Amino acid sequence: MDVKSRKAEQSEATRRALLDEARALFAGRGYADTATEEIVQRARVTRGALYYHFKDKTALFRAVVEEMEAEVTGKVGEAALSSGGVWEGLIGATDKFLDLCLDPGVRRVLLTEAPAVLGPAAWREIEERYGLGLTKMALEMAMSEGLIEQQPSEPLAHVVLGAVNEAALTIGAAPDPERARREVGAALRRLLEGLRRRPPEDEPYAPI
Repeated sequence: MDVKSRKAEQSEATRRALLDEARALFAGRGYADTATEEIVQRARVTRGALYYHFKDKTALFRAVVEEMEAEVTGKVGEAALSSGGVWEGLIGATDKFLDLCLDPGVRRVLLTEAPAVLGPAAWREIEERYGLGLTKMALEMAMSEGLIEQQPSEPLAHVVLGAVNEAALTIGAAPDPERARREVGAALRRLLEGLRRRPPEDEPYAPI
């Protein structure tokens, strides 16, 4: 391995250590109660290394948020693919996302602190970047199967993702997250069922 490659590996290892320690602290204590000094101490790197990889504490927090969003999106996508059908995949993906919102770290970092620390506009941009494409794809597949009436998918995806994100925020702010998960999950299921095309009257309709 040449010197350049070795330095690149060391740089990535430093960045990885900072992200891992920052994520643990942000999830456990929150942004305001996490000091950059403790992050660098736990990561066993210098403060200079922190500022080499991240402009400031907020930039580090955003990197943690984006990494967690990518993980959540991956798990939601896996749930959709393993649900056994297009409609079942749409419902399964939604249920999986709401279930993930019960994780204390997800609730604190993604639902409670990200909108406050990054600002609503930046938080929404991240949510749409990770969730909008998946939502749009699921809706387009449902349309292709005749499960949802043909219509422009982009605006519908924005509306559906907005409802899903609002459900997630409700769980994040609730004193009883488990109860909130059940209630918003039922409401979201009814909303999605409202999009579903009913079969002709001469065909039996079996709701999922």
